[in-house]
Amino acid sequence: MAMEAAEIERLLREAFPGAQITIRDLAGDGNHYAAEVVAEEFRGLGRVAQQRAVYAALKGRMDGPAGELHALALTTRAPD
Repeated sequence: MAMEAAEIERLLREAFPGAQITIRDLAGDGNHYAAEVVAEEFRGLGRVAQQRAVYAALKGRMDGPAGELHALALTTRAPD
């Protein structure tokens, strides 16, 4: 089952309201995306913790083989 880029962005905006978020569909199939999330909530967190926060914001959409989203390449950071 595919997932729309707008749905990914909506979920991320709920978790990181002031963030700069860019979503790109890498394969045109609704299953392989790249996301850049620049959020103040990431300040002081390591890269793994930042990415875990993003996955948590997706509320299980990537969990297991039945997940709606197959692959998400992440770039995360706090604002400069």
